[in-house]
Amino acid sequence: MSIRILYFANLREVLGCAEEELEALPAGVVTLGALREWLCARGGDWAALAPGKSVRAAVNQTLAQAQNGIAEGDEIAFFPPVTGG
Repeated sequence: MSIRILYFANLREVLGCAEEELEALPAGVVTLGALREWLCARGGDWAALAPGKSVRAAVNQTLAQAQNGIAEGDEIAFFPPVTGG
């Protein structure tokens, strides 16, 4: 089983990809916050996902917070805050 990660709007442009699939969660990565930290550790443009940056996330199409758990088979989406009008 794998985990699918989607990147939307300016994150997609900054990171140069719209999505990726990990064969398995990295060791010790069991929360959304830990996944963000793991992605940021890639360095360079991945700092756009750093904690404290204005980025929202969803797990299986439900808005989620850093402390939310993640598991194999989940779909994770990262996107900038959306404003209405």
